[in-house]
Amino acid sequence: MQLNDIRALVADDLKKVDAEIRDQLESDVALVSQVAQYIVGGGGKRLRPLTVLLAARTAGASAGSDHVKAAAIIEFIHTATLLHDDVVDESHQRRGRNTANDMFGSAASVLVGDFLYSRSFQMMVDIGLPRVMEVMANATNTIAAGEVLQLMNAGDPDTTEHRYLDVIYRKTARLFEAGAQVAAIVAGAPQGVERALTDYGRHLGIAFQLVDDALDYRGDSAALGKNLGDDLAEGKPTLPLIHALREAGSEQAAMIRRAIEEGGTQDFGPIRAAIESTGGLDYTARLARSEADLAIQALADIPESACREALAALAEFAVARNS
Repeated sequence: MQLNDIRALVADDLKKVDAEIRDQLESDVALVSQVAQYIVGGGGKRLRPLTVLLAARTAGASAGSDHVKAAAIIEFIHTATLLHDDVVDESHQRRGRNTANDMFGSAASVLVGDFLYSRSFQMMVDIGLPRVMEVMANATNTIAAGEVLQLMNAGDPDTTEHRYLDVIYRKTARLFEAGAQVAAIVAGAPQGVERALTDYGRHLGIAFQLVDDALDYRGDSAALGKNLGDDLAEGKPTLPLIHALREAGSEQAAMIRRAIEEGGTQDFGPIRAAIESTGGLDYTARLARSEADLAIQALADIPESACREALAALAEFAVARNS
């Protein structure tokens, strides 16, 4: 099953999510709408709202619009984190075009990110389910803490694999996990189904981020919409680097440590060669594959349906993609 086939199963819901996003971006402050429309309209696969919709349908959602609103909430929170990330990282390109901070300035990007966060909580109130508020409040707090942890790890070549995995759970997987759980809640699913979908979302998110971090050293920059080596330029010790540093000889290890401490991409070629020779990308891919398998296994006790199979296919897509 290809990504287009997966999307086709919830095509009507995806259109409703897009309409919900457009409606909720309206503001009487022109710059808010301008910046928000720019970043939300910047493309992307919309995997997070797609996960929410498929999980809700798998859990039995049918009538009503709460699962659509939940998908839009997840996309708004994700978009807010992108706005803030690009300011913190001083990024200039995302999805093949200028970042919002490059176009409108860092101050506007941060403040519009805050607008999207607060708008998402207004939408949660509209849903009217206290458990949705609880899950999302906890998730956004975890994501914010993850941002701080990543900042602490930047430039630190002694970052361990455990610390790295903690960051990617907090920064990326936690939102996938929360989206799948909220989908089950708004669908009125039993606890067993809610737990299964929550586990699915967590493992899917970890697999997705592991592949993302590997693609920064092996991907196609045009397809990715950003330059290769961006993580290295920012001194981020992602898993390919951590593994290479652990396995490399003294000369290569010294080069990698220096690159993490100083940032920049002047040694990108030799460092990528070191990652390849020490099996860093293969190691990362194996861990991503394991997480995708755990995501699929989490669905085992949920009754069969086309949307459940699509969730499994989405996990396969997450590890097979090249952008």
